[in-house]
Amino acid sequence: MTDTGQFNFNKFYVSHYRRTFLFAKSYVHDEWVAEDIASEALISLWETMKEHEIRHPLTFLFGIVKNKSVDHLRREIARQEALATMSETGMRELNTRISTLEACDPEQIYSRDVTEILEATLNALPEKTREIFLMSRYRNMSASRIAAALNITSKAVEYHLSKALKQLRINLKDYLTFSR
Repeated sequence: MTDTGQFNFNKFYVSHYRRTFLFAKSYVHDEWVAEDIASEALISLWETMKEHEIRHPLTFLFGIVKNKSVDHLRREIARQEALATMSETGMRELNTRISTLEACDPEQIYSRDVTEILEATLNALPEKTREIFLMSRYRNMSASRIAAALNITSKAVEYHLSKALKQLRINLKDYLTFSR
């Protein structure tokens, strides 16, 4: 155990703090961290000197600074590796979301909804309007052929088709895209 009374720690601290700080800073490249390391090293030296005799306090001090700097740099490596991994993971996740979105086909997503709305709308139409629409769109019959088959005028066929299409446009407005 050293007689710490004989050793003037305040004088030692003042005369060696700057060198200790600069030594740490030359490796850790961060003033705040270097200040902490220098202060902690000097306090650690003082605490050790209370318990053990230190013949070369300056050498011991720089050993502490070196070890604390190495510890800091190792923690920094671990932190940088964790950030890189998180960044890599984040990039992979973003690329996956972009790929998924690019492969997404809105028509496929909504096809069941559209089919259900189409069927419900057709079922809600008056019977003659529904029959004319189905003949036109599902059997590809012309207005004149429909008129002849049902014994009505072409104008009546156009009226019923217009009525059916208007109702479909209203019911499917959220699914239709318009380009202007």
